[in-house]
Amino acid sequence: MTSPSGRGHDETVKPTIWHGGRPSQASTSSRGSAFLDPVPAAGGQSGGRSMAADPLIRVTGLRKTFGKHRVLDGLDVDVHGGEALAVLGANGAGKTTLLKILATLVRPTHGTATVAGYDCAKDAESVRRHVGLVAHGAYVYEDLTALENLTFWTTLAGLHASAAARAGALASVELERFAGERVRTFSAGMKRRLSLARFVLARPRVLLLDEPFAGLDQRAKKWLEEHLASFKSRGGAIVMATHSFGRELGVADRIAILAGGVIALDTPRGALSAEDIQRLYALHTEDAL
Repeated sequence: MTSPSGRGHDETVKPTIWHGGRPSQASTSSRGSAFLDPVPAAGGQSGGRSMAADPLIRVTGLRKTFGKHRVLDGLDVDVHGGEALAVLGANGAGKTTLLKILATLVRPTHGTATVAGYDCAKDAESVRRHVGLVAHGAYVYEDLTALENLTFWTTLAGLHASAAARAGALASVELERFAGERVRTFSAGMKRRLSLARFVLARPRVLLLDEPFAGLDQRAKKWLEEHLASFKSRGGAIVMATHSFGRELGVADRIAILAGGVIALDTPRGALSAEDIQRLYALHTEDAL
């Protein structure tokens, strides 16, 4: 968590969250509401990891080319509810492309990707109701207040969120004291929390995170790590794209190394140290060159 008194510490990375929204009545109204609480599966079960159930994310034979450049070349991976996957790869390996396909922002050239049973290419609207994406390169609206940002987002997404629900969402991310302040005064950690506040209302089942800890101070990193663990424990699925060996590894249950357009290694995080993972990464990325 970034201390409110540390608002002068304004890191340069300014990620935002995109999602298609869930057109239902939002009910968050108090600080006691669970933060990052995913919508339960159709069977009413939430929380914990159930490998017997169908995966929330399933990618099969996924290929993506841009002109003559093949970024993904027959990629296969599954992610279940209650599980976090860290996708490691060099810049340009296709990590962000994978996230964008899962978020329906980019169409695959070949193969299939499904989220909660919905095809990302054929049923994008349904997929977007289940997905939240944290991506670099987009900004919160700095001339609006925190509450105005949340009101704008929920209106755009078609969420029928009451004033109490919006206030409760800000309280859940510890920004209620700053509801009326313009976002330009916020630190990067506070902006990240403001972006995450929409998840309190939209309640996606899947989080797609591109370098989620980049640009945050240590307190903000700890806050985000704790709440991602909470989301996962309630049955949500997480995919994190990164080229670092930091906090993402602490959240992850599995490590996937993306090289040569495919998953070169998919292994449980288990007792692997950061040094072990770096050695595996070097081995598999060198093989792909």
